[in-house]
Amino acid sequence: MKTLILALSLLSFFSQAANYAEVGVEVESKRLNGNAYYIPGISGSATEYEGFISNAGFIVTTEGVVVFDGLGSPPLANAMLSEIRKVTDKPIKLVIVSHYHADHIYGLQVFKAQGAQIWAPKGVWDYLDSETAETLLKSRRDTLFPWVNDETYLVEPDRIIDKDTQFSLGEHKFLISYFGKVHSDGDMSLLSVTDQTLYSGDIIFEGRIPFVGDADIIKWSKTLDRVRNMQVEYFVPGHGSASDQPKETMDLTYRYLNFLLDKLGKAVEAMDQFEETYDAIDWSEFEDEPAFDAANRKNVYAVYLYLERVLD
Repeated sequence: MKTLILALSLLSFFSQAANYAEVGVEVESKRLNGNAYYIPGISGSATEYEGFISNAGFIVTTEGVVVFDGLGSPPLANAMLSEIRKVTDKPIKLVIVSHYHADHIYGLQVFKAQGAQIWAPKGVWDYLDSETAETLLKSRRDTLFPWVNDETYLVEPDRIIDKDTQFSLGEHKFLISYFGKVHSDGDMSLLSVTDQTLYSGDIIFEGRIPFVGDADIIKWSKTLDRVRNMQVEYFVPGHGSASDQPKETMDLTYRYLNFLLDKLGKAVEAMDQFEETYDAIDWSEFEDEPAFDAANRKNVYAVYLYLERVLD
């Protein structure tokens, strides 16, 4: 009977998997510490590498699997699920979502279909209820087809996290740190206390210029001070390589954001125009970093407008 049930379960899994487009990028899990793993994305812009530009992770406990973030498409998440199944056959219990940006959430439906609960930070409804969410999904159905298509949908959270939250699963202890509106409408990180491994989400970008968008950059800078003081053995940024040198991994984002705050804060206080401000800044410290050409000018303009509002 057990053999029959297992066979039927596998048949169900593979029939679901057959509905997803095949991915051409390598999705591979890497073990970090204890039972903590991560899925390293590829540094690039939003629609490069089939949308596989962000990291995700998972922790295996005696009672099931905790997943961190859902990647940028259902096929990518399905490939991640296959990687999890190489390690364990335990059920996917939870998905902790760092924030609701496309490259972290379009794969959530795969884990929801596995019966997982989706926990997300307060602020996600500001995104889900916005015109931006539907407009971007429609756009990505074109630019990332067939990996994002008409069968891809926005998954609503089962639980909203609005404060630091401790929980346990099996023998594992976890801490969710809630940051509020920082990089997005709502951000949080996950620490596997048992494995001493921190998954930061897009609070940290390693190996490339971060995407600022409509972030609260002042609060983001203060949040980095908080995260930099966390004592952990392994650190997984939202983008870029994980490492056992947390402060080094955080360094680029920390320097870049504080550089923008310093240079643009002075320009806004002096009421300098954006164009002359941008051209007068020496960008040599960052111009060789990946995504500089694609992201820097947009970032600078966004921060300039933000500081005009808050410093007025």
